[in-house]
Amino acid sequence: MSLYALYDNHIEINPKWIEYLENNTKMLKDYCHWNLEIYLQAKNPNVPDIPNKIVKPATRSSLTKQRTLFWDIVVNELGSVECIYTGKKLTIGNYAVEHFIPYNFVSHDLIWNLIPADKSFNSSKSDKLPPLDKYYNPFFTMQKTAIEIVRQKTPKNVFLEDYLTIFSDLDELNTLSINFTREKFKERIQPLITIASNNGFEFLR
Repeated sequence: MSLYALYDNHIEINPKWIEYLENNTKMLKDYCHWNLEIYLQAKNPNVPDIPNKIVKPATRSSLTKQRTLFWDIVVNELGSVECIYTGKKLTIGNYAVEHFIPYNFVSHDLIWNLIPADKSFNSSKSDKLPPLDKYYNPFFTMQKTAIEIVRQKTPKNVFLEDYLTIFSDLDELNTLSINFTREKFKERIQPLITIASNNGFEFLR
């Protein structure tokens, strides 16, 4: 029993299927989205998080856990950190958690893309891209320092798992030379910045 019939200028649904389609609309829609997402991700492997680009969450998640359970540990251990953009000293309760590559491009809150930043600068940065020639080295240094501190203080910290999308093994940060590790991280960051720029995201000036 066919679901539908195709004509030159219209499609006719078999009346015997109408009740099934009406009762299972959400499931069928989700199935279509799932297959579309698989297809698009396979054809665009360098574009991150395609599912959330097709259907954006109604509200963005708070970054409270990333701040209190990860970055506060780092800031508390060091006493303060320096905003890589403004040079301002950041202390507990006096910083924002900022997406290095804009959230509206990556559509995720993975810790490897988050750093403490001056609150006022974070608001003005919006969806702009950071030029890597100016900001990558301090970004990398802050990330590496954070991993070392958090691994020592809370070895089972759930946010350390976010780095496994960048490095296959967290021990690489201890066993590989600083230059190679820096370059390996950059090899993952650079294409995202380039793709975002090609898609219309502007650079900070």
